[in-house]
Order: sequence, then structure tokens, then C-alpha cells
Amino acid sequence: MNIKIRLSLFFFLEFAVWGAYLISMGLYLGKEGLGSNIGWFYSVQGFVSLCMPALMGIVADKWIQAQRLLALCHGLAGIFMIAACMYGLSAAGHVEFGLLFTLYTLSVAFFMPTIALTNSVAYNALEKEGLDTVKAFPPIRVWGTVGFIASMWAVNLLGFKSTPYQFALSGGLSLLMAFYSLTMPTCPINKSGEKKSLVEALGLRAFTLFKNYRMAVFFIFSMLLGACLQITNGYATSYLEAWGKLPEYANSVMVEYSVIVTSISQMSETLCILLIPFCLSRFGIKKVMLMAMMAWVFRYFFFAIGNPGSGFVFIILSMIVYGVAFDFFNISGSLFVDKETDLSIRNSAQGLFMMMTNGFGATVGMLSAQMVVNNHVFNLPEGSNVLPGWQACWFIFAGYALVVAILFAILFRYKHEPEKK
Repeated sequence: MNIKIRLSLFFFLEFAVWGAYLISMGLYLGKEGLGSNIGWFYSVQGFVSLCMPALMGIVADKWIQAQRLLALCHGLAGIFMIAACMYGLSAAGHVEFGLLFTLYTLSVAFFMPTIALTNSVAYNALEKEGLDTVKAFPPIRVWGTVGFIASMWAVNLLGFKSTPYQFALSGGLSLLMAFYSLTMPTCPINKSGEKKSLVEALGLRAFTLFKNYRMAVFFIFSMLLGACLQITNGYATSYLEAWGKLPEYANSVMVEYSVIVTSISQMSETLCILLIPFCLSRFGIKKVMLMAMMAWVFRYFFFAIGNPGSGFVFIILSMIVYGVAFDFFNISGSLFVDKETDLSIRNSAQGLFMMMTNGFGATVGMLSAQMVVNNHVFNLPEGSNVLPGWQACWFIFAGYALVVAILFAILFRYKHEPEKK
């Protein structure tokens, strides 16, 4: 089978695993009385990304072929996610934070490294076929977004969005992905017999990239922008369904199909991914990253001024700009790291990028967002109108993204030279 087709299915499964719960989990937690703890469930993805992606990147560089390590991680992630579903079903209405959080955390700890590993396996497969990764990768990666959307729709239409069955769907897909990963082309392992320093032996040389001013600034701002990644994943559907408390909006499309409405964000991704090769070639990484940062500003701003009635267009616009916000940051950033690093540390460098974005950035960002949301929404007296509080939160998040964009424009030095045809 053509490698592009195989990799398209590869990414479809990878992100279908994530899409099964990432957007809808907040609704389930709120139903179980764990709304004030939503931030912990989403921030733990960042916490485990502080070490797991980088650690697994080192293992893939030094000891275990990346495609085999990917299969192992998915297998374990799937088992723990299915266990979380079984506990949620057995304790319905009386779910304890501690046990559900532990099972979920164990699953996420093994899933988060798979994102960077999947990229590495794909880049290796494309290079073996003599293909240009910058041009060939985005049309393949777009199928990951299709998989994410497919899972979101399945969860909403099957009635799983407020139940633990979303975890079972994710776990089953993860086990399927584990088996499929083993069919991918073999990835190289760097087994040099030369004597190495302790840093090189542990695979930590990727951290020496911080000695380079441009790469250091890039990673730091990747961390700052990474703070935005999980906020709407954790709170968007809860915000949209909060409008259902008002009688005039109780049966609106935005409320009844909140997960499907949110999936417009991922639909936007499918188009924006295809723009990446052109934008990177034409504008360079600095301008592309600035586009992503400004898109985050508008993402939050449109949420703040939107509603299920006359402001529904702003909700849709918020979903549309998400494609630029996410893809122009995550995908372009990954490609930039791949091109700017040596082959011997490429897996480790991808793990480092993941650690800075989904690790430090997402952890601090989500816990900070939880404090903001709890203060303005979840800690209000029972029966309070929470909509003004939600709107204030979105304005605060938009302001943060704007400050990050301005500082990046000033501090990141990069001279782009467009490709000559």
C-alpha cells in the first residue's frame, strides 16, 4: 500500500483516540460534580508532558525503535483508559476524584508521548521514500484531524458526551493503534560505539539547543503559547451548554450539539494544515507563529462576545480561527524543529518541543485558567448567572494571548528567505 495512505490511516487513529474524550470530558466531570476539578484533568496532560515525551524520545533515539515504542505506549494507554470507563460506570453518581484521576493520569502518561513519536515515525517513513516532509506531511497529518472530528461526532451522536463511555471508545481505538503501529517502517536507533559524555549518553543533548538564542526564544514562546492549548478543550462545551440555563436557548443547536459545534474547530484545522507548506515557504516561521498567536486572541475574543442567538456567528468565527491558532503553531513548530535539529537528536528535540508546549505551557496555563474560571464561574453561589463570568474569563485569556504575540514579535529573530522556484 502507498506510504501516504498508510500514514493517513496512522494519523486518523492517533487523533481519534484523543478526540473521543478531549472536548467532551468536561461535561462528564461536571455531571459527576467534579466541575471545579476540570483544570486538574486537563493540566495533567501537561504535567506528564514535562518528562514523558522527552523521555520516550530519548528511548526511541537510543534503545527501542520508535514504531515499537509507540505500540507499547498505546497499548498501556488503552488499558488504563478502559479501566477509567469501567470505574466510572460502576460508581455512577458517586465517582471519587482520586481514583478516576489516577486511572486517567496513567492513561494520559502513556498517550502524550505518542504524539511526538507518531511525528517521528511519519517523518522517517517519508524520508525513506525520498519525499519532502514539509510538502508531504501536512496533507497526511490532516487525516489526524479528520479522525479527531469523527470521534467527537461519534461521542455526541451516540450520547456519550456526558458519560464514561467516551473513555471506552478512546481506549479501544488506542489498542487498535498499538497493533497498527507495528506495521510502520522500521525507525533507526543511534547505537554508536564511541565514548560519549554523560549528557550524550542520557540523550539530553537536545537541551543544548537552548544555547542557541533563536531556538531558546522559540522554545520559551512555544511554552507561553502552549498555555492556550487546553483552555477551550476543557471549558468550551461547558460554556456553550451554560447558555442552556436560559429558557430561550435551552433547545438551541449550540447547546444540544455542543460537541459537534465545537468540532467546527477541527474542521477548520483540516483546511489550515494544507496551507502550512505555502505559508512556511512564503512567510517563514516567525510570521506563521505570529498568525497563530493572533488567532488565539480572536479565538477567545469571539467566545466572549458570542451567544446562541444573534451572536452565534461569533461562536462560529471562533471555531474557524482555531485552525490557524492550533495548526500554525503545533504543526509548523514541529516541522521547524525537525529542520533545525541534527538527526542524532531529532526524536529528543521533538520530545523537548512537546514538553515545552504540552508540558510546562499547558500545565501552568490550565491550572491558571482553572483559578480564573473557578473564581468567575464554579465558585459562584448555586443558581447564579454564570454567563457574565464566562465572558470575563474569555476576555482575560484573549488579553494574555495578545501580550505573548507582541513580545514574540519583538524578541524572536528570524530572517526568512523564500524558496526560489
